[in-house]
Amino acid sequence: MEPSAQITQVLRQVEQGDPSQVADLLPLVYDELHAQAQRYLNRENRDHTLQPTALVHEAYLKLVDQSRVHWQGRTHFLAVGAQAMRRVLVDHARGRKRLKRGGDRQRIALDEGLALSTDRDEDLLAVDDALTKLAGLDPRQARIVELRFFAGMSVAEVAEVLGVSKRTVEAEWTAVKAWLRKEFEPDGGA
Repeated sequence: MEPSAQITQVLRQVEQGDPSQVADLLPLVYDELHAQAQRYLNRENRDHTLQPTALVHEAYLKLVDQSRVHWQGRTHFLAVGAQAMRRVLVDHARGRKRLKRGGDRQRIALDEGLALSTDRDEDLLAVDDALTKLAGLDPRQARIVELRFFAGMSVAEVAEVLGVSKRTVEAEWTAVKAWLRKEFEPDGGA
């Protein structure tokens, strides 16, 4: 059986309340979740106290504890996994109680025209605040940022997760990058 189909089958069994399948799921998705965690942590301070393995395990525990999610397959599970990892990192940053925004930061480009920094806790919190604000304005656009920037998904994968066309994702990605540029201007987008 193809790995993607096997993951979908196990997710269905977990969803139907078979707790024995939870143990079977982790080996099937671990490498992909670990790669996502590594991408997240590559944007953090080098002295960050979370390691990719710990981030995967914390996020995984949140994922398998989901009772209201109808898993649509591997890509959907990984998308929700990326969101869970982001929440773990934001909670971790909040716990460290740093100042909100810093001046000397390393930039990470979403594209040539837009750079965001998530290498410091306060910057991660600022990005999370912006995504929360965007979610209030347009939840789908906020989800596109999560999936493209944080999960590293392609336009096609995002379209699959959201159930929209690639063209829609491309158009909204362009619009959301413009919104984020404005939001992260020195005057705070005001």
